[in-house]
Amino acid sequence: MSLRLQASVLLLLCPALRVEAAAAKTPQPHTVGLGTVRRVSYTQPDATPEARLDETSTIKVRALVVDGRQKDWTTGDAHEITDRTFAIRRALRINDALPSDTAPRWIWQPGPWITVDRVTGHITALHLPDFDPLVSNAVWFRDYAAYCGTATTAKGASLYIVVAQLGARRPVVQKMIGHWPQPNHPAPVCQPAQWERLPLRVAMQPTGGEAATYDVVGTSSIIEEGDNDDGN
Repeated sequence: MSLRLQASVLLLLCPALRVEAAAAKTPQPHTVGLGTVRRVSYTQPDATPEARLDETSTIKVRALVVDGRQKDWTTGDAHEITDRTFAIRRALRINDALPSDTAPRWIWQPGPWITVDRVTGHITALHLPDFDPLVSNAVWFRDYAAYCGTATTAKGASLYIVVAQLGARRPVVQKMIGHWPQPNHPAPVCQPAQWERLPLRVAMQPTGGEAATYDVVGTSSIIEEGDNDDGN
């Protein structure tokens, strides 16, 4: 084959090769959704035979579905952080069987929070500081979550007011409000947080206690959103 003919063939092939390379780099679209709501039985882990908390109640759970496959169970409402990422709380099925039991005993429990990226289908577990599934009821605003949490130090365990921001290493707000655990504590331990936009602040109130307002200073929407497909 002459050099002129070889060059012509390469010129014809190059556009096709460029198209194939571009197609290979284009991320595959993902479909992300939540299934229908179902009610499941739930009993608080610290319930005692004498306490009213022993009464079995229910929680609402929904399947988290990515590309037609169930990835997890969730509970509660989703919070839209950006136009592509939302946060939602996991629902866990835990084996409550004793060593002497002959079969598994599955129970439902609210778990930690996750974020879901609609573009990549990526699911990220959130490690909110001092978050306690028994105590914490996070109320979101932008990429902030406000809740009561617990932490153990050398002096013992304590109950805290916490405001966490996604991507930040330390809480934006962290204030001790009491010792933990508390006998016959109210449920919920704290009332839902009340957010204000301008100025950015949040009011928190332990159940039966006094409310306090905290100024929130930080950079909004520092959550990282990547375009890489993780294969979910």
